[in-house]
Amino acid sequence: MVNNAGVAYISDVESLTLGQFDRLVAINIKGVFVAIQRALPHLGENGRIINIGSINAERVPGPGLSIYAMSKGAVAGLTRGLARELGPQGITVNNVQPGPIATDMNPEEGEFADAARQVMALGRYGQPRDIASVVSYLAGPEAAYVTGANWNVDGGFTV
Repeated sequence: MVNNAGVAYISDVESLTLGQFDRLVAINIKGVFVAIQRALPHLGENGRIINIGSINAERVPGPGLSIYAMSKGAVAGLTRGLARELGPQGITVNNVQPGPIATDMNPEEGEFADAARQVMALGRYGQPRDIASVVSYLAGPEAAYVTGANWNVDGGFTV
């Protein structure tokens, strides 16, 4: 099972509305928890849970991302805890933490993208296939011994 839903609001903490906060937490944290809880009866031994978090759990490149970073930090912590809890059942739990990836939510053109490329070791935005490749690996039998990992897939954004 792959958890790949999320929202972000770029806003300072004073301006973020309680409604925006609640929606972000409901989707980015509660949604991950509920999806896992509902999937567990259908996952047998060798089951795979792969969360899609964000590099912002580890690095916040500027103001306005604190609440989003908090939510993705919660996903990273949940991943580690569930890896320990579900390991005896043969279920692995991992978290892929994308950096700048060309999506509708994070376009590879514009002022933010130009600034992000300046601090990335590879100097370019990732593509959705870069994340899909890591997810495919984690879902397969080759990754049966990988659990509790928070994998940064960020083109060197955090180095």
